[in-house]
Amino acid sequence: MNFLLRTACVRSNELISMNKPGNTMWRAVVLAASLGSFTPWGLAATQDITAEFRPDPSNPMVNRFTNTTPQSGVCPGHMPARCEALGIFSIRTWDINFVATGPIEANHADPRQGLMFKVPSEWRSFEVISPKGDRKTVEMRISGIGSRFNTTNPPGVHAWSSLPANWTHPPSPCQYTGMWAAAPTLRLWFWLVPEGGGACNLVTPFNVPSSSFSMLEYTYELRTPNPLDMDAGQYRGSITYGVGPHQDFDFGDIYRPNDDVLTFNFDLRVEHNLKVDLPPGGNRIELLPEGGWQAWLNRGRQPSKLFRDQTFVISASTRFKMQLECSLAIGNTCGLRNGDGDEVPLQVGVTLPFGLRDQYGQAVSKLPLRLDGSGTELFQPGHYVNNRPASLHFAVERDDVKEMLKQPGSTYTGVVTVIWDSEV
Repeated sequence: MNFLLRTACVRSNELISMNKPGNTMWRAVVLAASLGSFTPWGLAATQDITAEFRPDPSNPMVNRFTNTTPQSGVCPGHMPARCEALGIFSIRTWDINFVATGPIEANHADPRQGLMFKVPSEWRSFEVISPKGDRKTVEMRISGIGSRFNTTNPPGVHAWSSLPANWTHPPSPCQYTGMWAAAPTLRLWFWLVPEGGGACNLVTPFNVPSSSFSMLEYTYELRTPNPLDMDAGQYRGSITYGVGPHQDFDFGDIYRPNDDVLTFNFDLRVEHNLKVDLPPGGNRIELLPEGGWQAWLNRGRQPSKLFRDQTFVISASTRFKMQLECSLAIGNTCGLRNGDGDEVPLQVGVTLPFGLRDQYGQAVSKLPLRLDGSGTELFQPGHYVNNRPASLHFAVERDDVKEMLKQPGSTYTGVVTVIWDSEV
């Protein structure tokens, strides 16, 4: 006696657009990050920051955003190997500069009357929002500072190192990067700043009648959300810093910037993969007792149940739910019918591979699929699951098998549609 079940599986195509194990940290060095043209005092310079997440089959455990912001400045121009070792990149702009409003006195006592550099090195949070209104939190901090110091009364190239804490080896709390470039009238410098580091001050042993900083270079770090916990799509947001005396970017009281606001505009894009593959012929299910019909006929006993476990292969980097549709519904599940109109319920379940858990963080093993979707409303990847085996379970239980065997020789059929849906 054969029992046939035809299954139809709906495959979710690759979804394209915009990392709870914990946040990932994305570290970058931006040297001079404001790309807007010169703006008068009171208007905002801006810097666009872009990043994307795309699941990588070769590194399924690496689930973090990749920076796609074009770089320039000190890293590609002066010390690419050093920047790579530090795990940083750079952007340079000439659109923010600082000009001294007066001289720097030799051995000045007030740090604000000399070379003082303070950046917002503490973490600050802001939101990025998708077109659907999904909100995620990003954290940012400025983790370094640099520029080009110019003076019309230079001490000479070698005299730059006569400062008590020179431009290459910065004063505490700023940290060494190895940046060195100088000419008789200018000195390029670039330092890292630890979290909450405060101001870094240089005291000059000689008078500096006039000076300026002709561009701005700095580093930043980001803590981005877990992209596996984000819908596919584009997420946008911004954070704004003040520039000038007693502001976020503070070069002391002598140096005044040409712009008093610097805004970062963020564009985070998430591309997800949800793919299900059945083997050839896997959509046609034959329900059998354990050991097959012949074994049961030889024993002369009725089977306790009829079942089939159908393997499939799944790839998933996104949240998803599973739903059931039936050609014949019986209660909260599907049903099978024979030619005489007799009907029995069919139980359907699913087992998912390691890395995919249910809404309660539990492993998924023979979890029932129901017509109302209860229990399968959310599956969440802990990492990118790539081409891993899983199973659908189909069964007619003991009492219903007894009813079927009252009509020996009949065939029960039905159509079950299993849906994997990333629109959670």
